[in-house]
Amino acid sequence: MSDADSTQTTNKTATHGSSWNLPNAITFSRLILSFVVFALIDFTDWWITTTAIFVIAVSTDFLDGYFARKWNQITVVGRIMDPFVDKVIVGGTLIFLIPHPDSGICPWLTFIVIGREMFITGLRSVLEGHGVDFSAKWSGKVKMIVQSITIPLAILSLSPEFLGWLGGYDVSFIQVRNLFLYATVGITLYSGAEYTWRGFLLMKQQNITTSSEDDSASGQES
Repeated sequence: MSDADSTQTTNKTATHGSSWNLPNAITFSRLILSFVVFALIDFTDWWITTTAIFVIAVSTDFLDGYFARKWNQITVVGRIMDPFVDKVIVGGTLIFLIPHPDSGICPWLTFIVIGREMFITGLRSVLEGHGVDFSAKWSGKVKMIVQSITIPLAILSLSPEFLGWLGGYDVSFIQVRNLFLYATVGITLYSGAEYTWRGFLLMKQQNITTSSEDDSASGQES
């Protein structure tokens, strides 16, 4: 769920070329892999395979944005689907892990992650609708990185085979996983608060600017 990719193109005009290009194909492949991950979690116990597919899917998030900017293939479809798919794979995986308590994923963590994304997405759409730049900050980038590490750790903690390979280090692995779970909650709340504060400041500034422009227009008319 990357704020960087969803906002780096805010001030760029989407091209009018074909939406069927490599960057968008990568994005749609990530969406397909998301549903593969959901199915594996729900119907199988292939936790190592599930982890590998999740990591591959999340890794493609860098590729589609990179190729779109490099080849000037930024499209309206890409701008809509890229952040949407990011939220689907992170939020969806957390939802499907809730019935597996040994993963460490609980409803509260899932609610915090999804709630933050929904609110910030709405706030961003309002600001961008007024032509206000709402670029990503470091907290949004760190959030995505932490979430992308936490979820594979949570999935792997369900695998008896993987924990068996760790031998006596399995307890340490669970402790590291729990640390990342807490880190996910912390950075999600912090980034949400930071974006919200900055967003409302920008909204206030926009209102002041609008009022000033209205006053100027009234003065010219008089």
